[in-house]
Amino acid sequence: MKSYLGNEIRNVAVVGHAHSGKTTLISALLHAAHMTPRLGHVEDGSAVTAYDEEEVARRTTMQAAVAFAEWNGIKVNLVDTPGFHMFLHEARAAMIPVEAALVVINAPCGLEPMTERVWLYAEEFNLPRVVVFNQMDHPRAAENVHSAINALRERFGRHLLPVQLPIYGEGGFEGVVDLVTMQAFFYTANGDGAGRIGEIPEFMREAAQAAHEVLVELVAEGKDELMEEFFAKGTIPEQRLITALHDAIREDRIFPVLFASGGACIGTDHLLDFLKVYAPSPAERAPVAARSEQLPPGMSAAADGPFAQEFVMRKVDDQEPPSLFIFKTMSDPFAGRISFFKVFSGVVKNDVTLSNYSRHSVEKLSHLCVMQGHTAVPVADLHAGDLGAVAKLKETYTCDSLGDKGHEIFFEPVMVPEAAMTWAIEPRTRADEDRLATALHRLMEEDLLVRFFRDPQTNEFLISGAGQPHIEAVVSKLRRRYRTEVTLKAPKVPYRETIRSKADAQGRHKKQTGGHGQFGDCKIRIEPLPRGSGFEFVNDIFGGAIPRAYIPAVEKGIQEAAARGFLAGYPVMDFRATLYDGSFHEVDSNELSFRMAGRLAFRKCMEQARPALLEPVMRVEIDAPEEFAGALMGDLNQRRGRVQGMDSRGGATLLRAEVPMAEMLSYGQTLTALTQGRGSFHMEMDHYDLVPQPLAEKLIAGAKLPEAEELAS
Repeated sequence: MKSYLGNEIRNVAVVGHAHSGKTTLISALLHAAHMTPRLGHVEDGSAVTAYDEEEVARRTTMQAAVAFAEWNGIKVNLVDTPGFHMFLHEARAAMIPVEAALVVINAPCGLEPMTERVWLYAEEFNLPRVVVFNQMDHPRAAENVHSAINALRERFGRHLLPVQLPIYGEGGFEGVVDLVTMQAFFYTANGDGAGRIGEIPEFMREAAQAAHEVLVELVAEGKDELMEEFFAKGTIPEQRLITALHDAIREDRIFPVLFASGGACIGTDHLLDFLKVYAPSPAERAPVAARSEQLPPGMSAAADGPFAQEFVMRKVDDQEPPSLFIFKTMSDPFAGRISFFKVFSGVVKNDVTLSNYSRHSVEKLSHLCVMQGHTAVPVADLHAGDLGAVAKLKETYTCDSLGDKGHEIFFEPVMVPEAAMTWAIEPRTRADEDRLATALHRLMEEDLLVRFFRDPQTNEFLISGAGQPHIEAVVSKLRRRYRTEVTLKAPKVPYRETIRSKADAQGRHKKQTGGHGQFGDCKIRIEPLPRGSGFEFVNDIFGGAIPRAYIPAVEKGIQEAAARGFLAGYPVMDFRATLYDGSFHEVDSNELSFRMAGRLAFRKCMEQARPALLEPVMRVEIDAPEEFAGALMGDLNQRRGRVQGMDSRGGATLLRAEVPMAEMLSYGQTLTALTQGRGSFHMEMDHYDLVPQPLAEKLIAGAKLPEAEELAS
């Protein structure tokens, strides 16, 4: 395969709402460029970037995939991304290695919630945006497209405007008018994607001329020399207009709108031409900001932190020292771990040895390749700005930075949102248990949002993700790819018990059989402590009422009884136990006897100490558009939440609240429904608080029911 220089490369993230046709559009672009013998389809798994069996089964993109098209002397790297809100973190991560975003709009539907999210992501990364109205052959597209463009301009500004007009004939969507060259391109539906240049239809000439003048005026706006030429001549020469439009797109002064149909292969070759001429190349990219030193574990990369001045700038240039960034990892059952990377500087050659700066190790990049979906295409080298892949690196994972020794540089890692839902996961058999940890860790290498851990309070294995479909997809991959069967269950809420008043009691354990008996006698006093204090034990024995050697046994007995709970079987916390008296037998007393005495004394005290249930309360932050603030606060009130504050910024609202964990187990789905998928939240454990009495009675009754059934059996 040919080696491409930085100015011959276009890196484009294809983003948009779910089911806007991103994967089909990429298949059509590859077909138009003769990279595939036929048009691939998502439904039958033939689409190049829809190779994962789970994606094919669900007919939705769930992870980013890379493909490339060689087109008229350049290479266009296309990164297909998910549009479903639960997998949108993949779309955000895909914007790190690219220089432009192709925002795909479903023409019959217009502006949709995730369109806004991915637009803001692209804005965050300062990426030029090219808008493509896809599925223009749909019967509703013609009547909807004008109102959809107006809605986009109202939301994103007047600088979003068409550089094409769609052509509709008797057969429906037939082609496009290029408003720069003022030429028409006609297509055969379901053909090879090659357009035929012709005259602008008579009925469209007046509208095309008016749209051309609007485009020219907006391109000239802000550039004095262009404005002077525009006012003097009434237009701008075509060649100067092309250059000026390229600069305006690169500088985010214009967001061009194009029209296509991926399913019918209409407008696809012209879209490739547009990306070649107008999309910025890596060579035009501003120097990349990176750190000269690695951040310590857990250290925030905040701009005002102690490492704020540690940035260095690295030009995207072949003459710079080689450096690359791992932006994605894929686990393949045959090839092993495949690392996708962006060459930010220098030239990376096959079999080169580079330092992994992030892990202080050395890696040899054997069998360098570029990915065409799931297929690896070998290459001899990759220049600055290109995207590549390599298999079987020993200690390299997503977000690692690699390069020449002595030229250390650390690129900013992918920021992953907080997991929104957690489930308990149980292997079905012992063989599944043996395979589970290894399989899940491989999936976690692919998807940074997946978490797998053991809850120290409930001893359950937990898996966290963006939502139920996300976790179900992980479970399905465990079954299909690693032959590991698991069961999902709602996680247990780690309730606790406590006391609300003082109490004292005597615990006397006496057992007499043949030979030595058992005897232990203790008196203890328990009292409540402030929330979060845990357990305290005080030895207040005087005069040797209990030998010193047996006092730890009393403490252990109290702790064992507290761990088993009193009301509903949950551990008792936040109390002080004071041992103040007791007695012993010279022959029959031993550690076991005093452990039993400590247990008995504790349970008698609990009967008098007004025991109560405690529940974990989470500190929650919710980020959503401000129009949903009222609905969100109402929902939090229904969940027994207490709103602590609210901040507004740029049309968005940040809500801070304290909400019981039991009410937040499925909050991700509710938040999606209330905000049309435009909200996100973060929560962490804050403190324990008393459970309301009606709810506590239900929990206690539910805990006693299994005990009664067990006794009956």
